[in-house]
Amino acid sequence: MLDPRVAQALAASGRRVVITGAGGWLGLATLDSLASALGPQFARRIRAFGSSARTLHLRDGIDIEQRPLAELAALSAAPTFVLHFAFLTKDRAEEMDEAAYRTANEAIGDQVLAALEPIGAEAVFVASSGAAYKAHDAAASPAMRLYGELKLAEEDRFVAWAEAHGRRAVIARIFNVTGPYINKHQAYALASFILDGLAGRPIVVRAPREVMRGYVAIDELISLALAEMAAAPSGVVRFDSGGQALELGEVAHVVAGHFPRVTVDRAPIVEDGPDLYFGDDAAYQARLRRHGIVAQPLAEHVAKTIDYLRGGQ
Repeated sequence: MLDPRVAQALAASGRRVVITGAGGWLGLATLDSLASALGPQFARRIRAFGSSARTLHLRDGIDIEQRPLAELAALSAAPTFVLHFAFLTKDRAEEMDEAAYRTANEAIGDQVLAALEPIGAEAVFVASSGAAYKAHDAAASPAMRLYGELKLAEEDRFVAWAEAHGRRAVIARIFNVTGPYINKHQAYALASFILDGLAGRPIVVRAPREVMRGYVAIDELISLALAEMAAAPSGVVRFDSGGQALELGEVAHVVAGHFPRVTVDRAPIVEDGPDLYFGDDAAYQARLRRHGIVAQPLAEHVAKTIDYLRGGQ
């Protein structure tokens, strides 16, 4: 659920909210939070767009129709916040030809940028990635560098739109999030740990080197994004998602704490060169405090993720 004050302000504003990439993890989790915040207004105030037309099924039996992204510019003009999640992720960079991957992501950005003025966008939130810091990191994989390079370029394109039109752009470089609708369970360590816990298996961390991650709750992050979008009529804001940096063995223990008989087996750390992927938590926490948003403890938002996965979603 959104922070109560953010939810109240959004409900009172009357603004339309457009979600691109609505059928992905972040899009679905955002729609879920907006449904709770807006109640009966949800169907009238929210528009969802993605790669194709389909019905998106949310919890509590709520459905919303997703329209193809190509139809975005056909919306009538109205005061609008745009939450932009549409992007081919790093796993697609590993599978696709580089030129095709570049072309596909640039085309998505072109469609959204071309629609912002015609539909009356007052502010846009761009879900960037911590991978933007890896764009020029020789130690990162080629797919990570490519993904990061394109995320960085997308940030700059939306900044240019905001500056040219006197609008608001809020950009979050997202590292690690928790919450409902989590997907690609074997690709995310946290989801894998939770599935082991639900099955009653020991949680095994096999990485031979130190792996540091920081997690935030998706509804907390979206609350902050909406608060920043409403904070001023123009200007650009960029921030990292935060979360206390923990070694994966510590994260595994947080998960295991929700399962009385589940143990953690952390393999010995025998290699140098830690794997670091976390944002500036001090700056993130300061930004939360500025808007009166209370940070959720890790154990609490891990519990929400467990509840979602326990339901077989």
